[in-house]
Amino acid sequence: MRKTTPTSTAFDRAFSPELAEAIVDLCPLGLMLSSNRKIVTCNQRFASMFGYSMEALQGQDLLALYPSEDEYQRIGQRGLQVMTQKGEYHDERLMRRRDGATQWFRVHGNTSDLSNPFGNACWVFEPLNAGADVSRLTPREREILAGMSRGHTAKEAARELGLSPRTVEKLRAGLRAKFGAHNAVELMSRVSGLPG
Repeated sequence: MRKTTPTSTAFDRAFSPELAEAIVDLCPLGLMLSSNRKIVTCNQRFASMFGYSMEALQGQDLLALYPSEDEYQRIGQRGLQVMTQKGEYHDERLMRRRDGATQWFRVHGNTSDLSNPFGNACWVFEPLNAGADVSRLTPREREILAGMSRGHTAKEAARELGLSPRTVEKLRAGLRAKFGAHNAVELMSRVSGLPG
């Protein structure tokens, strides 16, 4: 009996470019490929989350989607450090829509090149419903909330932001007062729109 080598697997036959395109188009999350922090391509869901067309975003620097250049730099540095070690990064952050409004997102990113993680990366964006008017937040308050969403203690947040732990505690207390929250759990629930 003669042995034959199959030219394609069942997976190859089932997974066509058309099917891949349909998966991307139907995905309920925003998908984006970036190269050196510029958007290479994205799905329609990602573009509509930010109020753009897919074509308008191609080639755009990701800076256009951040509330400030400082946040673009700080989040980029934090992401680069983690991706260099693990090849992936995730956080929750505020991003800026085309109309200038801010939106809270859960973001996940992957790269295959640990030596140059931002060279080529794939990102998933999930919009979160903010229960509070997050446009009232300063960039520093956004950083404090982002650290809290990652479970950072005041000491960890202070080290990451180059502040004293006492300053971080004061900022957290100010946020609790601003949103009428009695503790950190209640604060995060009010900001994220989740039931408290």
